[in-house]
Amino acid sequence: MTTESPRWFKSSYSSNGGQCVEIAANLAVSRGVVPVRDSKDLRGPVLDIPTHAFTSFVTGVKAAEFGAI
Repeated sequence: MTTESPRWFKSSYSSNGGQCVEIAANLAVSRGVVPVRDSKDLRGPVLDIPTHAFTSFVTGVKAAEFGAI
């Protein structure tokens, strides 16, 4: 069992507009998940996204698979 704590960070593309999420990528190898949380609610719930699913999501975003807003 690992006792490593999440090291939270926001994307460098974040404009601090209050609509951000933070991730803790440091747990991807040791726990097999990428924790995600709302940057406005640091004590709120955390979603543990399986590493393979998070990787697929990021790949899709980079390829513009989800369309423009």
